[in-house]
Amino acid sequence: MTGTTFDSLTAARDLEAAGFERRQAEALAKAMRDVAGADREEFATKADLTTAVAVLRADLYRALWIQGGAIVAILTALRFLPI
Repeated sequence: MTGTTFDSLTAARDLEAAGFERRQAEALAKAMRDVAGADREEFATKADLTTAVAVLRADLYRALWIQGGAIVAILTALRFLPI
């Protein structure tokens, strides 16, 4: 990753000028600096999210089929019980 330069002092001053209290401006500028300096591998890409959604959907459909099969099996078994 190429280095990202982020001037947190200027950001804090700009936020303070925009109406943030000093503590809020400094905290937000620090958080922005931390994110700007973070390793890009820590962030999920659109492709990562798309893959995660596909896996979750597949798991959900699998669970629904299993539950549906169990319900059918139980109902079928109940027909043969003497009542």
